[in-house]
Amino acid sequence: MTAQFGFVVLRTLKLLVRTIILPIVWLIRVLTVPIGSWFRNLDKRYRIGDDWYIATYFLTAVPRYIWSVYRGKFQFWYTFMNNVERNGNLPCISYPRPLREKGEFQMECYTYRDTYEIVLRLSYLLYHKYGVRENHTVALDYANKPMFIFMWFALWNIGAVPSFLNYNSVGAPLLHSIKIADVRAVFVDLQVADGIKETEDAIRSELPHVKLYYLSDEEVYTTIMDVNSPQFLQAMEKRSPSFGTDFQPACLIYTSGTTGLPKSAIMSWRKAVIGCSLFGYIMRIKKDSVVFTAMPLYHSTAALLGVCAVFSQGGCVAVSNKFSASSFWKQAYLTKSTHIQYVGEICRYLLHTPISEYESKHCVKVAYGNGLRADIWQEFRNRFNIEVIGEFYASTEAPFATTTFQKGDFGVGACRSYGTIINKILSVQQTIVRVDPEDESTVYRNHKGLCTVAPVGEPGEMLMKIFMPKKPEATFQGYLGNEKATRSKVLRDVFKKGDAWYRSGDLLRSDENGLWYFVDRMGDTFRWKSENVSATEVEDQIMAFASLQVAAVVVVGVKVPDHEGRAGFAVLQLAPQARNLRGDMKFLNAMLSNLKKSLPKYALPVFVKFVDEIEHTDNHKIKKKSYKNQVLPHGAGGDEILYWLSNSNEYKPLTNADWIEINSGAVKL
Repeated sequence: MTAQFGFVVLRTLKLLVRTIILPIVWLIRVLTVPIGSWFRNLDKRYRIGDDWYIATYFLTAVPRYIWSVYRGKFQFWYTFMNNVERNGNLPCISYPRPLREKGEFQMECYTYRDTYEIVLRLSYLLYHKYGVRENHTVALDYANKPMFIFMWFALWNIGAVPSFLNYNSVGAPLLHSIKIADVRAVFVDLQVADGIKETEDAIRSELPHVKLYYLSDEEVYTTIMDVNSPQFLQAMEKRSPSFGTDFQPACLIYTSGTTGLPKSAIMSWRKAVIGCSLFGYIMRIKKDSVVFTAMPLYHSTAALLGVCAVFSQGGCVAVSNKFSASSFWKQAYLTKSTHIQYVGEICRYLLHTPISEYESKHCVKVAYGNGLRADIWQEFRNRFNIEVIGEFYASTEAPFATTTFQKGDFGVGACRSYGTIINKILSVQQTIVRVDPEDESTVYRNHKGLCTVAPVGEPGEMLMKIFMPKKPEATFQGYLGNEKATRSKVLRDVFKKGDAWYRSGDLLRSDENGLWYFVDRMGDTFRWKSENVSATEVEDQIMAFASLQVAAVVVVGVKVPDHEGRAGFAVLQLAPQARNLRGDMKFLNAMLSNLKKSLPKYALPVFVKFVDEIEHTDNHKIKKKSYKNQVLPHGAGGDEILYWLSNSNEYKPLTNADWIEINSGAVKL
């Protein structure tokens, strides 16, 4: 019976193979070439494969995140904890510690388990010795190093909110940064303590409740590296209280803006967890990835799109103490990095360096960041053997980001590149609207008082939809303690009465393929030396020094050939009684000396010009656009006298010889 049954089964299988399977295989062979060719053409046109890659992750990651919100475990601490449990022995932080001999490094590496235990020991120190508690806002004034991340995650473990100070800040901007965030304590890295020390008297006088702690790395390491040191793990109900929401602050990051002084942008848990997770996935960060960053950790690029994006995927972040063009590729090689982060300025600096043996030895395949200009995009890829450029558009406070994952020749220079399907979906949430041709800081409104989408190729302001207009903080958290600045970033009645959109403050344009390109910044903020500069802040400081001598001042950013961003340009209109100071070097350098006390180096005006009267429009607005388009070195007519911040660290008249040296790279601005 068994043999007969087996015989029947065998005959049945043979029949199936002969009558069904073999014909199907033959048909597939016949049709493979035309179907494959058809699908490749379809994919090339609509980029279906790229959209599918993103969509499948999004459709699984979002439900998981919603479940974590429901459970009350949406904080990034739990993302980190999951990696400790699953990938405890995998590398988490890599650090090429600089040695005294320039260009030499000692490698340090910490696994997820190492990092977790160090964080718990540091948490005990912060909790019991320094009195840090849940819900406290605690500022970190730290250079790039593992200790920054240890401190940051120890605060998250305790349930405190870390506030990342820009260690270049000094004086009034620094004091304001501490005050606006209601900081309880500031932990200061001795390596970058000058700004705090210089401002300490003012902090103690105006903010006597704020504790300043100067910490020596060596002393702290002695405790936290000792396996016998006590550990502290915060109770879940204190770290994650039941009344918590995922749009509350995970951390605070400072950004410049048109209000003059720094603003404390709220980085929500939603952005830190689900946003960074999706970003890390799009940038193909995996468990065996190492992402090298020389960006300052106090900025969102390195903190969120670096550390958080990497940790969300179980990868390793390699942190450089500071950017060095000469040793950049050596550090990437030593850390075995697969990805690097950049801003456009860095790429140009690297292209200007002599050829290094390490630029051909590294294993970096993906470079991601923002601000890489199209004119050097392919040159950068080709020289350094980079397969993919992951250009993105984002700002510190923006609720969303755009991305591209560019290979080959298609999409060079774009900051948003998706297929037809995702573009269609995102059209509900992201748009570019027309701006007033006479005033690009103002959106254009039609006869109905509504905005219109900018035509293909026309620069317009990028907007991002706020889905709950009556509760905008659920989408856009804005700036802590600055309701006016937060409101100014929300544009209402855009396409219909009652809707609300986040204003990016930046000009972008689209092309016929649905790609988006960054054009320029709007308003009173510009970027120089990889930092955002508030024009209003610089104007305020100039007037604070010379209100009796200067009747009016305009500060804008101007383009300089072969330089990324825009250099600060101050236009001074002297008061009638001070006209004799026009071109006075003693006056200009006294102003410079005063500005150095209140502004970081990157915010100092690089160029200065005196005018009889600052130009205004008919409605009394300053014609900033004309000053942004200043022709260097001597104006459109070739007869203007400008002054520049020379390498001797003083203002001097800008000569043709100076301009030739600036353009050739012989002198650096």
